[in-house]
Amino acid sequence: MTDTTAAPATGASLSAAGKPATKPARPHFSSGPCAKPPGYDPAKLATDVLGRSHRSKLGKQRLQYCIDLMRELLRLPDTHRIGIVPGSDTGAYEMAMWTMLGARPVTALAWESFGEGWVTDAVKQLKIDPTVIRADYGQLPDLAQVDWSNDVLFTWNGTTSGVRVPNGDWIADDREGLSFADATSGVFAYDLPWDKIDVATFSWQKVLGGEGAHGVLILGPRAVERLESYTPTWPLPKVFRLVSKGKLSEGIFKGETINTPSMLAVEDAIWSLEWAKSLGEDGLIARSDANATALDRIVAERDWLGHLAEDEASRSKTSVCLTVAGADEALIKKMASLLEAEGAAYDVAGYRDAPPGLRIWCGATVDTADIEALGPWLDWAYAQARA
Repeated sequence: MTDTTAAPATGASLSAAGKPATKPARPHFSSGPCAKPPGYDPAKLATDVLGRSHRSKLGKQRLQYCIDLMRELLRLPDTHRIGIVPGSDTGAYEMAMWTMLGARPVTALAWESFGEGWVTDAVKQLKIDPTVIRADYGQLPDLAQVDWSNDVLFTWNGTTSGVRVPNGDWIADDREGLSFADATSGVFAYDLPWDKIDVATFSWQKVLGGEGAHGVLILGPRAVERLESYTPTWPLPKVFRLVSKGKLSEGIFKGETINTPSMLAVEDAIWSLEWAKSLGEDGLIARSDANATALDRIVAERDWLGHLAEDEASRSKTSVCLTVAGADEALIKKMASLLEAEGAAYDVAGYRDAPPGLRIWCGATVDTADIEALGPWLDWAYAQARA
């Protein structure tokens, strides 16, 4: 394994450093779509359902099997429904907002770009006047300010800021409103408290390393009650409709998708889920934790690297966002380009709306050895970019 001891902090010493001898075996550190699981090969996917109707007996069986695998892995209680819906995580969260908001006042938490996106949709599209509790990138809002007589919108793990909620303790057990968790970078990486979550959304493309385009919507019993007792004042597009004749459309949660899914993407997700099942949710969490710990060591050994999320308790273990001393957008772009050209790391520049920095995905499909091998390459790219 390549030595990850920090290079000297001075520009002259850094620029003298040569290219490291060892590259990450799989240099895929994108925060979405994320690295495929170890051993993945498209040739391993089951293909019998391709070219068949998703409403055929076989199509429904495969969709239901995908749902069953997700339920088993997440240890989801029988009280919660799980469905495959259009539009990736964004589509799933929009579906939840458009079908359930408006019954109660709304509080929206925003500390990164996707949380701000939900604020924009609530204000400009749904014409709701939410209470907005904000924090800067790298910070978490004061969760004690949340009024749980309201419906509450939040991201469990902020993909673009590297900041997450530390746990579910801040969510009131006796809440009157619903908790809406955009959990796309958190599901399968944390042991989520399902009794605290009324609505959760995610995409296969994150911790599972699956494909985009399809989202997953999880509804607790209180969310189902809302859907069956409340009708929004605004019109609903067909792809958002979860209720028929005042009752939940249960078929959506049994593999009868609203519109035509990509069965190739479904088979890709099934392969990833079967790989994940071999580890169990605890095994997935352990892999993410090990990767985040390895990256922490790299940061600690370098005085030019830091965490955007300074509070470890609210620091993401999947989408880890790093600060770079003296960096502007041009320097980060140069570093990312150098690393990609060498095949040492792909897609590590921070999100476009975030402060200039690096973003390293540490989810379960990444191997810890590849995180460890990344450190010396970051030294090299930083020296080259500054020179």
